[in-house]
Amino acid sequence: MRYNRRNLILSIIVILFLAFLVGYQLPFYIYKPGGADALNPVVQVDGGHESAGDMHLVTVRGGQATPLQYLWASFMPHQDIHPLSEIFPEGITQEEYFQAQLQMMESSQEASIVVAYEAANKQIEIEYEGVYVVAVIEGMPAEGILQSGDKILSVDHLSIQQTDELIDYVGEKKAGTTISITIEREGDQITEDITLEAFPELENKVGMGVQLVTDRTVTENPNVEFKSGNIGGPSAGLMFSLEIYDQLTERDITNGLQIAGTGEVDYEGNVGRIGGIDKKVIAADEEGCDVFFAPNENGSENSNFRVATETAKEIGSEMTIVPVDTFEDALEYLEGIEGK
Repeated sequence: MRYNRRNLILSIIVILFLAFLVGYQLPFYIYKPGGADALNPVVQVDGGHESAGDMHLVTVRGGQATPLQYLWASFMPHQDIHPLSEIFPEGITQEEYFQAQLQMMESSQEASIVVAYEAANKQIEIEYEGVYVVAVIEGMPAEGILQSGDKILSVDHLSIQQTDELIDYVGEKKAGTTISITIEREGDQITEDITLEAFPELENKVGMGVQLVTDRTVTENPNVEFKSGNIGGPSAGLMFSLEIYDQLTERDITNGLQIAGTGEVDYEGNVGRIGGIDKKVIAADEEGCDVFFAPNENGSENSNFRVATETAKEIGSEMTIVPVDTFEDALEYLEGIEGK
């Protein structure tokens, strides 16, 4: 009886320890290579043309670490461990963070529509509906003054229609400068003064401490629909725009190739830097992609393109890594290659 009781206690301890290893969440976040899914099922243009090849949306997988995952990631190349506080800024919940990521994905989709439709000479109209507060960072000047959902009408009596207008205006100010901001909240207009402060973790950058989104109404003809699910962030913009353009035009710009890439695209077609480029190269290579577009950042020393090239060489990938600064760069490359 004593022997069985000892075995029972030992078994319980082992079970609890294993449960701790696989289930307890540590205050760390792990990023690792995700997937490289074809965009045909995700982006659908009414009456769109089919292609022999595919454009691919490349993702990074992330999640809060368990002890077992933490140990595994410690020994695995291209798996990054970050303190949870670096991923979710103080004062912003995980739910607010993920909602902000989804908002950025929607903005990225809108920008990709504009870029692709204008390049394809298709009908498109843009109406600006205003700038909204997505989240307020705890401990920063906007806390207690602005709220999620506030519509920003003007700053220092200057009308605001896009987030960049507000960001650029505030970015020219110094810490300690007081600005007057007018908002709309539940049908009422409110004007408040906010004194700008430097961000604790961002050198030489001042602000109010808010996350913003521009609300636009984009009307296109023919219609396009996205089915991106819970994928967030802005980094799919370039590939969205290429996929939309490919469906809008008769010529098959895939040339039968499997084409991946990444990069945030703005409404002028400029391609911006993104995070996790090494992981996205790995994901695209594992999917068997032929071409990978990477932000060139005008040839900067530590550009996404340079990191992507180094990663491809490290893993022995045969993908062609192509530097791009604009949507037009990617399009010109595709129009100049011969298909398989």
